[in-house]
Amino acid sequence: MNIELGPHERLDDLVLDGMKVIQRDDQFCFSLDTVLLAHFGTVPHGPALDLGTGTAAIPLILTARGAKKLTAVEFNPVMADIARRNVALNGRDDRIAIVEGDYRRIREWAESGAFAAVYANPPYREKSRGAYSDVDGIRRACHEETATLGDVLDAVKYALKYHGRFRMVHITERLADILEAMRAHDIEPKVLQMVHGRPDKKAKLFLIEGIRGGSKGLDVLPPLIVHNPDGSYSDAVNKLYGKL
Repeated sequence: MNIELGPHERLDDLVLDGMKVIQRDDQFCFSLDTVLLAHFGTVPHGPALDLGTGTAAIPLILTARGAKKLTAVEFNPVMADIARRNVALNGRDDRIAIVEGDYRRIREWAESGAFAAVYANPPYREKSRGAYSDVDGIRRACHEETATLGDVLDAVKYALKYHGRFRMVHITERLADILEAMRAHDIEPKVLQMVHGRPDKKAKLFLIEGIRGGSKGLDVLPPLIVHNPDGSYSDAVNKLYGKL
């Protein structure tokens, strides 16, 4: 296939199913946290929603795992265009629909309770916290300029059916706030997994699954280790990339 790339664009290998994705070096590029989230939990059997899809990496990976019906929303028009092109590039038009819009206005384009699962890899930092990038697309993907944690969970609560599953990756320093906010939105935290860069390092990321209207009771999974002591990827990560 002849793929036309624009300024700042490159073609990266998604590894799974031979898929490839267009990314831009002046926008936020997906990384391992995206891959971890897309593999977290069982494959959704009903319609699933990805909030702030970026390159559409999460829905693409989910189709490789067997998901059949996905909607992915993206506010940034540059990234929404890339997401549409990535879906077409990989022949997933029949399974993934891209919505260019603001998920804070989800009521304008989706019905309440329409989704069995919702995924989010949202901006990690509050607007006033952490180092800022001078590049708009990167800064907005990392900081809560266009959507706060509360905005994410408002959209999740509206989108999820009763007993639907919400899955998110985030930074550990905000874990307490996130657990509290999930319960405030009637999304009960059910499964937690900490992500460690190396076996001897503190966790910096975590994966969380909540159920809308779920009963109380949190399972903590064994930690996910990204790198071996020598710096190579762990078996757990290599499995996600189909290398084991």
